[in-house]
Amino acid sequence: MSCTTVLVGKAASNDNSTMIARTDDGHFDTKKLVVVEPKDQKRKYKSVISHVEIELPDDPMRYTACPSVDPKDGVWAATGINAANVGMTATETITSNPRVLAADPLVEYKKAKKRSEKDIPGGIGEEDIVVLVLPYIRSAREGVLRLAELIEKYGTYESNGIAFNDEKEIWWMETIGGHHWMAKRVPDDVVVIMPNRFGMDSFDLDDAFGKKKAHMCSKDLREFIKENDLDLNMGGAFDPRKVFGSDSDQDHIYNTPRAWFMGRYLTPRTHKWDGPDAEYTPENGDIPWCFVPERKIAVEDVKYMLSSNFQGTPYNPYLNQDTGMRGKYRSIGINRTGVTSVCQIRTGVPEAIRGIEWICFASTTFDALLPVYPNVPKMPKYLSDVTLDVSTENFYWTSALIGALADHSYNTCIQHIQRYQFTVMAKGRGLIGEYDKKYADEPDEKTLIEANEALAKMAKEQATSTLGKVLYESSVTMKNGYSRADN
Repeated sequence: MSCTTVLVGKAASNDNSTMIARTDDGHFDTKKLVVVEPKDQKRKYKSVISHVEIELPDDPMRYTACPSVDPKDGVWAATGINAANVGMTATETITSNPRVLAADPLVEYKKAKKRSEKDIPGGIGEEDIVVLVLPYIRSAREGVLRLAELIEKYGTYESNGIAFNDEKEIWWMETIGGHHWMAKRVPDDVVVIMPNRFGMDSFDLDDAFGKKKAHMCSKDLREFIKENDLDLNMGGAFDPRKVFGSDSDQDHIYNTPRAWFMGRYLTPRTHKWDGPDAEYTPENGDIPWCFVPERKIAVEDVKYMLSSNFQGTPYNPYLNQDTGMRGKYRSIGINRTGVTSVCQIRTGVPEAIRGIEWICFASTTFDALLPVYPNVPKMPKYLSDVTLDVSTENFYWTSALIGALADHSYNTCIQHIQRYQFTVMAKGRGLIGEYDKKYADEPDEKTLIEANEALAKMAKEQATSTLGKVLYESSVTMKNGYSRADN
């Protein structure tokens, strides 16, 4: 699934929180935000896509998830925060190359060709990973270790990147072929940008095979690289992107321009991004995996990057005049996004409210990011009670309608969209601040339930109002708009 990921280390954030964020860019996959209680977590899991069956532990924790409303292809839980304040987002589809996949093929489901034969299950994938991992981990590092064990045992049928965060750390993990993997602790002072490519461009193998302080990998990774002649590096350097990833023409149009925009936003003066002597261009395959930003990064910055349509550049598809490059590259904010989340784990607040989950449904370019407290028994109906029928009674479909209408009348609607996004963010922050203080005085779960209901009510009011405004603007510009005065 083509997605975009941003990871913000605690020293790079404005409030010393860790943040992991991702756009879940399915094919118009209808999504909802729910809470899964331990009693509702299955003890035997079966994948719809790969048919693999896995026994699960008996001690799951409460966790949030953004599953698909239509279960025909499986759960696809996407993202969440558990009761131990560990966040997870899975997965960022990444690239590989024929050398890696020949050496360790993906584990794909094989249906029996004869009645006398049995189907052969495949490995695990994006459909499964959050459900198999998030309810059972108490730190970001534990997330890597549990998922690594599952990949080594069952394999995977796709190449993926997965992020975990807790109060202190962020870990980024990438799969290599069917059974191999590597993971790196994100440095506290950086922001990681991931646009559907194998991301890591440096890795300390000595640490991974030694103290494992900030690097972990498959036990046989060194032998795997050597025996299969995978290392393309020169001069003794080890760049895993060159070993395990790709550098195709498609990458330069579909993937690297997104990294270029985000790097340009984070470090506008540190590096030269524009002009004939630019250090990095939109089609440069060597844009770093992470940057030390020139200023502290807040949730608003993460949302801005993940909403990008290359505004401020000649590649913006909404430009009035065609520059010859309008719409040349794949935007970060696209039409088919189901959900975008920011899992934020804070510090300096009571444990029960340490996690904040920010949710945006449908196209990030046009829709608002709403914070909620995840450590509750259920989510408000406006976020969780979503069906496949279009309705303005939930946040998903209202958001989808706003985006679809505003896109066709961009120039007249964008002012309403920006006010809507700003207002939901401001009022959302205000309510979180209010209920943080209230919970400190009244540490009761009912306070958090009340807070989420207030947040959902605010979001509904703002979304409904904005929908009316963009509907009017789009109606005015309909092609059959005539009046008697036209004659």
